[in-house]
Amino acid sequence: MSAAYWRKAMNAGAVAARGEVRSTQTAAPAAASAAAGESIGSRLVAAIGLRHVVVLALLVVFPFVASPFLTFQIGAQSLALGLIALSLTFLGGYGGMISLAQMTIAGIAGYTVAIVGVNGTPEINVDWPWWAVVPLALVLGTMAATFIGWLSVRTEGIYTIMITLAIGVAFYYMALQNYAVFNGFQGLQKVYPPELFGINWREPLPFYFLVLSWALAGYFFIKYVVRTPFGVALQGVRDNPRRMSALGFDVVGHRVAAYAVAGFVASVGGVLLVWYNGLITPNSVGTSWLINILVIAVLGGMRHPIGPFIGAVVFVLLQTFAIDLIDRERFNLVIGGVFLAIVLFSPDGLLGLWAGLRARFAGGRGVGSTARPSGRQFWRQKPRRPQ
Repeated sequence: MSAAYWRKAMNAGAVAARGEVRSTQTAAPAAASAAAGESIGSRLVAAIGLRHVVVLALLVVFPFVASPFLTFQIGAQSLALGLIALSLTFLGGYGGMISLAQMTIAGIAGYTVAIVGVNGTPEINVDWPWWAVVPLALVLGTMAATFIGWLSVRTEGIYTIMITLAIGVAFYYMALQNYAVFNGFQGLQKVYPPELFGINWREPLPFYFLVLSWALAGYFFIKYVVRTPFGVALQGVRDNPRRMSALGFDVVGHRVAAYAVAGFVASVGGVLLVWYNGLITPNSVGTSWLINILVIAVLGGMRHPIGPFIGAVVFVLLQTFAIDLIDRERFNLVIGGVFLAIVLFSPDGLLGLWAGLRARFAGGRGVGSTARPSGRQFWRQKPRRPQ
């Protein structure tokens, strides 16, 4: 080819490039205006997640299609118990620490609301306003959790469980035998939420949305904490505390801080639970309820913050309707059977069962598929960690 031909081709390419630049410059403002015109709703869905929006919509619609009994007895109670179990899920799933004192912490917050606030026993009634009582209850519950963590984090495994169980049993007997402060086995009754903005928050619909708002706050709070540097370091302490200590992290400090965070969440659930029941007695913090919180957390699954709420729904449904099929005294047998079945067939709880089914269908397997990993592949599989 001649040199003139090459010069002509190069000049034509330069002109085309300048045209492309001009078109890009004119298209940029249009793209920016289109992005600015994007709806707020789509941005919110993208930030929160579609599944969260769907679940939130179902939770909001639920009390309008369900009866007041289901709204209050099933919905509100499940959310309150789920908050307390969420504190145990945070400790166990993300910190590797199993505590049986979470209901004790919730009971400390609940007794504070009943004693310092208004109850049906005039002799034990400080009668402080709610806006001073509720923060005090949360502070005392968090301080108690921090103290329990300070005592127990230097141990591991069964020793941690036994220390927290001993603290829970000690608090139960203190509330049972102390009449001057806790009113003994009768407890404190007529402990109701305050009336604000002309709304009776004891009614099923307002109380449901009150508990729902705090449950959502607790859920997203834990979701945020586990993604912070503190949460990532806590998971590192869970996996390999020696290596984290060698890297300069304060292992004991992180574990005690995790107890404080979990204690705050459990304290919120304890305040809501005492308002739900309208009373608090030593049986509310007895050994059975210390174990029930563990059962709820394990039933739902301890690898995701939504697990304790799923476990709470299953627990409350069984607690409410199982007595129609069997004797009331046999309820614990039903709970034990369901708990044993979940643990045997899905160690990750109901969430693990759902994840296994979803993975099987996503992998192109049918329900009746008998495909299984080989022995070598099975033992090479790594255990799942909380997400």
